[in-house]
Amino acid sequence: MEFFANEISVHRQFHDLPTFEDALGRLMGMRGVARRFGLDVYCHREFVVKEPVPGIPMLQAAQRLAVDKRRALLSWLTRGGPFWDDLRRHGPNEWLECSGELVTDTAVGEAAYRTLHGFDCALISAVPSDWDYSPVEVGWSREEEGLYDRTATIENWRDSVALEARLQDAAPPIRSWKDLEDVAKTRFRSLTIVDRCFEPLAGVSFARSAADRFLVLLEILNRLAEAFDACGVPTSESTAIYRDYFAGENALFTDSSESEKHRFRDRLAFPHPDRPGESLSCTWHGKVYRMTLRLHFSWPIRADEPVYVVYAGPKLTKR
Repeated sequence: MEFFANEISVHRQFHDLPTFEDALGRLMGMRGVARRFGLDVYCHREFVVKEPVPGIPMLQAAQRLAVDKRRALLSWLTRGGPFWDDLRRHGPNEWLECSGELVTDTAVGEAAYRTLHGFDCALISAVPSDWDYSPVEVGWSREEEGLYDRTATIENWRDSVALEARLQDAAPPIRSWKDLEDVAKTRFRSLTIVDRCFEPLAGVSFARSAADRFLVLLEILNRLAEAFDACGVPTSESTAIYRDYFAGENALFTDSSESEKHRFRDRLAFPHPDRPGESLSCTWHGKVYRMTLRLHFSWPIRADEPVYVVYAGPKLTKR
């Protein structure tokens, strides 16, 4: 599925900046959900020039946001994208109309055009706005080809909780460790999952509950890998993730003890994925308590280095 940020759902409708900031939080939340499922949210390069509050353009409004929110927004809209207008499929002369409004050259038009050509597309929109409804129906006319009144019906998401539930339902069922590997490598694109990571599970009876816990661990790691601003500085989300999952007696992620590092040094060393002949010490791990399974990964996590996930399988430091 391809998601498109609906830039025309920002149309000077916000009366003040706090109201816009709330709407922006929902929009960025939906983008975060999509990315956790390995899906991009395409935006238009001109989204950044929209005017959310009368007299206050997007760039000016962004300067009044908290630092981490500002950097995340501007990184998406000005640098990271992805930008659908770089790979646009509909031309400027196409007639695409929604509720009497011409939507050519917009995300709505692009999503509709792609839908009519066999792509699975959806919108995410800011609310409150004129786009607080779903589905969105867009008509396409192309007289020279005799295409009249063809209509594309597109889902339009406005809430991250509903979107996550929809993507969970649409996700392929996991019935084996191989399914788990396939989903993990597709969904968690901010992690570098090595080719043989899941091989140690080959001799372990499959359990759906354990597979679900692996997905939880991988999602947390993926969020942590993305919790840096445009300058590579950890954001407030990074601090929250560390506090919630890496600290305390019942932490999901811990480092091996000093005695384990000494006694099981060889077991905790893995071939470096990018440097032949070198090894990578991965003593940090996530815990799947059922069946005593572990997920080992590289540490510390930095903005300018891959997060290598090297091992999913039985506990390596059993005495």
